[in-house]
Amino acid sequence: MGAVISEVDSPVCVVDDDASVREGLGSLIRSAGLRVETFGSAQEFLDRPWVKAPSCLVLDVHLPGLSGLDLQQELTRREVQVPIIFLTGHGDIPMSVRAMKAGALEFLTKPFDEESLLDALQQGIAWRRGTLRSSEGNPGLPDPIRIEWEGRKKSRERQGEIDRAFPFEEIVGDSPALRTVLARISKVAPTDSTVLITGETGTGKELVARAIHRRSHRALRPFVAVNCAAIPQPLIASELFGHERGAFTGALQRRIGRFELAEGGTLFLDEVGDLPAETQIALLRVLQEREFERIGGGRPIPVDARVIAATHRDLTAAMAAGAFRCDLFYRLNVFPVENPPLRDRKEDIPPLVEHFIACYACRGGRTFRTIDKATLERLQSYAWPGNIRELQNVIERSIIVCESENFSVDESWLGGESVQSEPDNKRPLTNRADDEKTVIETVLAETNGRVSGPRGAATQLGMPPSTLESKIKLLKINKHRFKAI
Repeated sequence: MGAVISEVDSPVCVVDDDASVREGLGSLIRSAGLRVETFGSAQEFLDRPWVKAPSCLVLDVHLPGLSGLDLQQELTRREVQVPIIFLTGHGDIPMSVRAMKAGALEFLTKPFDEESLLDALQQGIAWRRGTLRSSEGNPGLPDPIRIEWEGRKKSRERQGEIDRAFPFEEIVGDSPALRTVLARISKVAPTDSTVLITGETGTGKELVARAIHRRSHRALRPFVAVNCAAIPQPLIASELFGHERGAFTGALQRRIGRFELAEGGTLFLDEVGDLPAETQIALLRVLQEREFERIGGGRPIPVDARVIAATHRDLTAAMAAGAFRCDLFYRLNVFPVENPPLRDRKEDIPPLVEHFIACYACRGGRTFRTIDKATLERLQSYAWPGNIRELQNVIERSIIVCESENFSVDESWLGGESVQSEPDNKRPLTNRADDEKTVIETVLAETNGRVSGPRGAATQLGMPPSTLESKIKLLKINKHRFKAI
């Protein structure tokens, strides 16, 4: 190896003996537009062809053979200057102090926050390019860079205050509805029970799943998320269980499925209500027998992964319509957690707004000193059909266009829908599918087949239009026959 690394277009190198961690880190770093190379041991990294030296090194502390700290010392001995980000599954303060004193850029504890890692990579690559040659606040930095860096530091400090106030990661708020959810998280997390998270789209179901994982004894093992609705139905079984080479046309090599990647950790099945019937049967067997077979394979593979499922669909209606298996529902619904919609926790909107401002202002190098009072009142009166995800998008968009340090939101972005009291003629839905179908058809007839809008069927029934559309589909209602001619 050369004396001093100077290439700025070289890859980020990841050294970790856990294949699933390497795969996850590789995907994350590539998603940021960076090249990446992965290695299973320190010696494998040292033996790499040094055509391009790394621009940054993401390094596990505990490795077979040479440890991460040993590799750091070896690079120092060889006079190789490379920013190092240490990862560890143990919150070892003396070890982190030792690593930082030896020149490490960052020391993150697994499971780490993805944004923290990407931010550290950005700092490391900037340092390599000579932009930041010493500690932050150094008066030798060019003025524009120092100002931007100080602004980012203040934003990070504000984010730290929010994180300390709300210890459940990015689950921000203190409303009674949210406290109920957090209490259930605390109770179920230490167990291995299967969890079913329900709630409207955009209410943060994956954040709840991650919070359960991080408070479980599996926290140091992988958290693997699968969006069942985003994968084509013919491929979902291969995605979950893997396949052997030659199992079907195009299967040129063995593929490891998500259950194997989640071994020892947690598998999060988002939108589980969208699973096709044949995959529901296979998932039921895994939950019952704790084993599965790869497609094209004949050998049962034992699995030790906790399953957390989530859906925005009404699975009771889906079961009544024959679209979801009853036996699978009862296997998944061991411990239910229902996420409340944002309109039911309006008191959480101010801290959520502050949280998102801190996040996106830091990324964009912006600073906001105040929040417009009228804007905050509008945000609290809006119905938020898209829930927290919609609020997050509105805040990010506003930060891009806002020209002053007083944060405000364009009123036209809120669609004019404010939170209103429930109409007196709101129709309650029953748990029986036939009665539910009758109620929906009656309201559709009264609204001429209109689903959304202030006079639509969804408003009359007191539910989001997306939920009503799902019920119409599940109950096989032809809404078009109610449209006025």
